Parts: sequence; structure tokens; C-alpha cells
Amino acid sequence: MARGFKRRDGRYAAKLDAVERGLVVGLMEQVLELIAPEQADPPAGLGAGGSDDSARGADGPDEFDQIVAGLGGIGMGVSLSAEDQVPELGGSVPQPRDPALDRIFPTANRQDEQVAAEFRRLTEDGLRSRKAANLSTAIAALSGLQDQKISLDQQEALALLVALTDVRLVLGERLGLRADEDFELLEEKARSLPNDDPAVYALAVYDFLTWLQETLAHALTP
Repeated sequence: MARGFKRRDGRYAAKLDAVERGLVVGLMEQVLELIAPEQADPPAGLGAGGSDDSARGADGPDEFDQIVAGLGGIGMGVSLSAEDQVPELGGSVPQPRDPALDRIFPTANRQDEQVAAEFRRLTEDGLRSRKAANLSTAIAALSGLQDQKISLDQQEALALLVALTDVRLVLGERLGLRADEDFELLEEKARSLPNDDPAVYALAVYDFLTWLQETLAHALTP
């Protein structure tokens, strides 16, 4: 069972099993691909599945490696890809710009699209690089473990906090959560769905990410 973050001896400790870490890492890898589809490479020391090669034993990959390898590019059944969204749940995704990007990189001027586009041209590449770096740091911190215990230094904890924000923004956009009342409406709709419906699971994942982020934010508060 997951245990939220607490500050211990200047570090930030939590407990997530391999499945829970696989879920979080899988979603962060999807967001990393979304915001930096060409220039973002796996962090140093990571294999193609996002896991630390040094964590593998002599007899083959550990439990976490096997779980991440089986994700198939999705976060334990939750896909953040625009092409995989169900219109009834989150709406269609217009082209050419994915609206999830506008959640992560809000427009600077809603009244003047030309000004907003110019501001985006000047600033978005730098923002993408910084967010990609945070996601890569967070992925490496959660991947290179041999047990359920997580212990982060402050830089890793801050990177994970930002990475969780970005994952929740994208997942929230995919679910159509754009205002406070949207979550209540979707929860009400989900109650009429069978328990194995993808929307029910996605909402549970959103709740889990929110809880995890809140415990980390609380632990980081002086």
C-alpha cells in the first residue's frame, strides 16, 4: 500500500510498490514525449523502458523493469495520447495544436492571438526544455530503485512535484476537467459506469496522483 511523502533527515521519503511506480513513470514518459517529442532522450543510465540498468540483477530484469517493459507506451492502462481519447469523455482534440499543450504552456494573451503566438515562439522552447528536464529527473528517481522505498533529495523532490503537476494537467485535459465543477460532474457520470470502464480507472488514477502530489507539497513546505 502506498505511503505519502514525509520529510526525514533532510530527504523526502515515500513508499510505492513497483506497480504504483510503473503507473507514475509510464504517465510521465508520455508527457515527456508530448512536450519534447524529438529532443528528449531517456536519462543517462536508463534503458528503453525507462528503468535503471544498474538496478537489474544478474539473473535478468527486476520486477519494476518487467512492469515498465509491459506498459507498451501507456501508463498502466491510461493513455494520454490525443488519438486515444473518447470524445464523450474529454472531447475531440483539434489540430494542429494539442490543447493539452495549452494547459502546460498557458497563453500569454487571450485577446490577441498574434501576440500570444509571438510570445510562445520566443519562450516555449525554453519552457519545454526545463519541463523535460524535470520529467527526466523524476523518471530516473523513481526508476532506479530495488525496493518500495523512495528517498529523494530536494532537487529530485522539486522536479517530481513539477512533473506531477504536468501529468495531472494533461490527464485532466484528456478527461475534460477544465473547471472545478467538471470533476464533480465527471465523478457523477462515472458512478453510472461499470467498475472496469476506462473512465472510472482514469479518475482513480487522477485522484491517486493528486494525493501523491499533495503529500509531496506538504513535505516540501518549511
